[in-house]
Amino acid sequence: MAVIIKYIVVRNGEEKMTFATKREADAYDKMLDIADNLFEFLETSKIKFSENQLEDISLLLAENRDKLIPILRGMNPGTKAAKKPEQKEGENPQKKAKAKK
Repeated sequence: MAVIIKYIVVRNGEEKMTFATKREADAYDKMLDIADNLFEFLETSKIKFSENQLEDISLLLAENRDKLIPILRGMNPGTKAAKKPEQKEGENPQKKAKAKK
């Protein structure tokens, strides 16, 4: 007999999604929290949406928050932030700085 652990995200007594890991379930639950907050924000705006439109827009924004955050910060969505050069394993950045002096 096999034992399987499942993580179920439940909202308002309704099962929303089942996951194999707690990390995935927590991430989905957080996304739903963000969508709920966005729903409330959009609901109070001067622009009138139907309830279905509010749900769809809220979920879209919450699901794409990683792409949306830089846009809200004023960055161009087509450009990516410059990454720091990766350090090789076992390399000490302090020794490199001293060697350059």
